[in-house]
Amino acid sequence: MKTPLCTGHASPVGLSRRDFLNSTGVGLGGIALAHMMGRAEAAGLDGGALEGLHFPAKVKRVIYLFQSGGPSQMDLFDHKPRLEKEHGQELPASVRMGQRLTGMSTNQASFPLVGSPFKFARHGDSGATVSELLPHTAGVVDDLCFIKSMYTEAINHGPGVTMMQTGSQFPGRPSIGSWLSYGLGTMNSNLPDFVVLTTHGAGGQPLTSRYWGSGFLPGKHDGVRFAPNKDAVLYLNSPEGVSRANRRAVIEHINRLHQLQLEKTADPYLETQIAQYEMAFRMQASVPEVTDIHTESKATLEMYGDDVTTPGTYAHNCLLARRLAERGVRFIQLYHKDWDAHASLPGAIRNQCRLTDQPSAALIKDLKSRGMLEDTLVIWGGEFGRTNYCQGKLTPNGFGRDHHPRCFTMWMAGGGVKGGLTHGETDDYSYNIVKDGVHVHDLHATILHLLGIDHERLTFKYQGRHFRLTDVHGKLVKGLLA
Repeated sequence: MKTPLCTGHASPVGLSRRDFLNSTGVGLGGIALAHMMGRAEAAGLDGGALEGLHFPAKVKRVIYLFQSGGPSQMDLFDHKPRLEKEHGQELPASVRMGQRLTGMSTNQASFPLVGSPFKFARHGDSGATVSELLPHTAGVVDDLCFIKSMYTEAINHGPGVTMMQTGSQFPGRPSIGSWLSYGLGTMNSNLPDFVVLTTHGAGGQPLTSRYWGSGFLPGKHDGVRFAPNKDAVLYLNSPEGVSRANRRAVIEHINRLHQLQLEKTADPYLETQIAQYEMAFRMQASVPEVTDIHTESKATLEMYGDDVTTPGTYAHNCLLARRLAERGVRFIQLYHKDWDAHASLPGAIRNQCRLTDQPSAALIKDLKSRGMLEDTLVIWGGEFGRTNYCQGKLTPNGFGRDHHPRCFTMWMAGGGVKGGLTHGETDDYSYNIVKDGVHVHDLHATILHLLGIDHERLTFKYQGRHFRLTDVHGKLVKGLLA
C-alpha cells in the first residue's frame, strides 16, 4: 500500500506564527539564528516536503540541456533512407492520416518529402546512428540513452516548451526544477536548489520566466537565472560603500520586522521574502566563486571548445553547469534557442550543432572523469521535432521543416539509465511512432523515479486538488533503466 500523498509544508491559514512555533516547541530566536548562520536545516524548515525518498535514488542532481525550437530528428539522429529515395515526392496520405498541422502548413497545396542532406554513420560499441553534424556527440554514444519515440500534444512553441517544463500546456504550473526543490530541498544552503542558464544573444522564440517559475508552489522554489556577467544574479552585490557587515545588519532588521508581522498572520509571501534575503546574503560569497572558471585547467577549458571563456555562450554554460552540480545545486536548466528552422534548415542546423555539439559531449566526459556521471542525470532535447516534408516550396538551394509533435528524439545520460541504448522506433518516414512511444508525462515520471520519487506521490494541494508534475498521467519507462 502506498504512503499518503505529500502535501507540503505550507503554513496553515489562520494559525499565527507564534502559535505555530509554540505548538512545535521551537523558539522564534532559534529559528532566526539558524537562518542568520545559514543553517536553515537546523530548524527543519528548509528541507524538502518529502519525509523520505520512496525508493533508493539513482541520481542526486539533474542537468537539462534544453534545445528550444525543436531540433530536426531526421537530420540528427533518426536516419531515414526512404526520405532520400522519395525526396520531392508527396507525403502519402496513409502516413499523415489527417493529423493536425500548424497554421503555417495548413494552406500548403502539397507536402513534398525532404531527405536529409547530411551523412549518417554508426558509432561506438552500441552502433548508434548519428549525423555528421554531431562528431563530438558521436564520440560519447555509448554513454547516451537515445529516446527516438518521444511525443507530445503541443504543436506550437509556447505550449510545447511549457508542457516539457511543467507537464501542462497551460501557464501557471510549477516547473520540474521547482517540483524538485519543493520535494527534495537543498544540498547546499549557500546556492539555489534550481539554477537557470540561457545562451546569450541567441535568436528564436522568446524565453519567459514562467518556464522556470514555481507556479502555485511557494516562491522560494523559483528557478534563479544567472546572467552572463560579473553580477550573475541581479541586485545580489552590495552598492558602493555598503560593507558586508552593514548588509548583514540590514537583513537582520528587515527579518525582525517580517517576523513581527508573521506573529500576527501566516503569510507564505513573507516567509519567501525572509528565505530570499538570507539566500542572497549567502550567495554574495558563493556565486562569485562558482562562476569563476579561471580555476579550471587548460585541458578542461579546451575540451569545451573555444567559446567556453565567453560568458553566456552555450559552452560556458555547460561548464558552469558542471561547477554548479559539483557544489550541490539540485537542478540546472540550460536553455539554448534558435533550433526553429522553417527555412534554410541546412545552414541553420549546421550552425546550431557547431555551437552545441562539442560542449554537450564535453559535459558528459567531464562528469564521467570526475566520477559525477554516475549520480547525475543529463537530459538533451527540445519541445518537439520537425516534419519530414518541406514547409513551403522545396527549392534546390534549401528547405525548411515545420513543427512535428508526433515523434522526436531526446537523449539522457548518467546514473540509472542504460548507456548505449536506443529506445523506441518511428516509421520509415519519421512521422509516426511504431514502437515504445514515450510521452512527456512518461519522461517526467521516469526522471522523478531516478531521483527516488514516485511521481504519483509528490503532490501539492491547491484550490482543493492535489496537483503533481505528471498531472493525472504518466508511467515509468522501465526500458530506459539500467
